[in-house]
Amino acid sequence: MRVNSIKILWIVFALMISGKAISCTTAVISGKYTDDGRPIIWKLRDSDYVENKMMYFEDGRYTYIGLVNSSDIEGKEVWGGANSVGFAIMNSASSNVNLNDNSSKVDLEGVFMKKALQTCATLEDFEKLLEKTEKPMGLAAHFGVIDAKGGAAFYEVNNYTFTKFDANDDAIAPDGYVIRTNYSFTGGKDEQGGYGYIRFITEQDIFYRAKLTGQLNYKTIIKDFSRCFKHTLLNKDFRSEYEQIRSGEHFINSEDFITRNRSVASLVIQGVTKDEPKDLATIWTMVGYPNTCMVIPTWVRGGKNLPKMLLANESGKAPLNTTALKLKEQCYPITKGSGNKYMQISALINSENTGITQLIESAEDKIITATETKMESWTKNTPKKEEIEEFYNWLDTYTKETYESNFGVIMN
Repeated sequence: MRVNSIKILWIVFALMISGKAISCTTAVISGKYTDDGRPIIWKLRDSDYVENKMMYFEDGRYTYIGLVNSSDIEGKEVWGGANSVGFAIMNSASSNVNLNDNSSKVDLEGVFMKKALQTCATLEDFEKLLEKTEKPMGLAAHFGVIDAKGGAAFYEVNNYTFTKFDANDDAIAPDGYVIRTNYSFTGGKDEQGGYGYIRFITEQDIFYRAKLTGQLNYKTIIKDFSRCFKHTLLNKDFRSEYEQIRSGEHFINSEDFITRNRSVASLVIQGVTKDEPKDLATIWTMVGYPNTCMVIPTWVRGGKNLPKMLLANESGKAPLNTTALKLKEQCYPITKGSGNKYMQISALINSENTGITQLIESAEDKIITATETKMESWTKNTPKKEEIEEFYNWLDTYTKETYESNFGVIMN
């Protein structure tokens, strides 16, 4: 993609501004531009909370599934999910809004998204929720939202107002998608703050190329975007480079990658078309560090008995998250000083195809194929909970066998 003056300015700002510990890379895609007509939201979650789980909730007007910090036993905050009427939401933090606001109400995004999943069916419902929420709202975020009517939009939100960026509006999203990292277009400029400029440039590049080649779909987002080894500022694709190099002591600085040390989970939520059951939105979940975590799908229609790999066990942790974190140690073995910025990339990618990411992606192909077969059937003949639970059991068994056979880990 041609580098223009705006891109150059972003690069300059990126070099001037340090990173922020809590951040995300996100996107909303209109169903008019996907190959199956289903809208998509994507969240690559960066957080200080490395332990995540999935939870099923029945505490609102609608039932819903959400990504939750493992330490949040009751699920008071949700960091992305979908409900029984096809409404789905996720967020990324915005660091350049509320700059001169001294309100004590802050960091309520997780609480707000839980409320949205409990009560909202459409984008219009979500906008009403924003309007009626007491001000200041304690929000500084971009919320990506889709619904069963085909709605798909980002909302830049501060303590008092919000601005909608409609992915279905060609004037706003000519390619059918809206992307965000950690600065708002409606927020402060230049010296007033903002984070994620380099990640935004990379995200802009990979989405544009995927659109040009007809590969802008959920599989590309799972495999290529949620495990992105590109650095657009350096004009390097480290994955392509290290696929040609034998495994060894090969370290690279991953700090400005989309997926880096602080990346703790990824959600790709495929909405439904107008003719499909509303509770069959597919929540593709990497409940741990994406480069070492397999993706597992869930559906609200399946009820509370989610895959055990994603649920908190007796120790309060999701087995897949625990295993992904254990394998992550091989990727970031340097723990002193700024060593956590340096990825041992050949642990993930190498010419022998023995890297953790390579083995996981090979195994995931079976999950994706099996899920597509199920969805083709389920969208024509609405499944019972028991059918989905049976598939969950297979996913648990297959995931456990994959990690134990490939990496010698025991999952409980």
